[in-house]
Amino acid sequence: MPRTVTGGGRVTVLPLLHTWPDLCGVLAYTTSGAFGDTAVVGYVPIVDIADMPLMDIAARHQATRVYGSSGGAGFAEACWLMCVGWSGRSIPKPDTLELPDAAWSLEVDGTTELFKTMYGHDRLSVGRITLDDPELMARARDVLPTSSRVMVNT
Repeated sequence: MPRTVTGGGRVTVLPLLHTWPDLCGVLAYTTSGAFGDTAVVGYVPIVDIADMPLMDIAARHQATRVYGSSGGAGFAEACWLMCVGWSGRSIPKPDTLELPDAAWSLEVDGTTELFKTMYGHDRLSVGRITLDDPELMARARDVLPTSSRVMVNT
């Protein structure tokens, strides 16, 4: 049974085209811990859309070409995912949903401890994120346009 962490605060929800040309999902970025030292990046579960293996997606985007390989296992991938969330918050696209105060829970797939602070974070937790408020959860799922819902769970 996966470990679950909970929190609340600002949550940024954005669509993510993760496999060209047409595999999309919805990503949520938030923080936890003292001063947001832990970045939380989760995929929003959507019916008929496969779960997003976030660290694998980051690896496919060749994160080590940007962040190097000397940071230890998962460092470059963690930095890439934090950058996606942080950038989505800093320069939001029109489809981005910004929730100033939302309670959430994350089924943790993994946590990466960073050897140095990146994007204001010392670690990253990834997994499946759920917003406690059903109305906000519905709004988060709606970030993904219907035309992008092509990947079916098997």
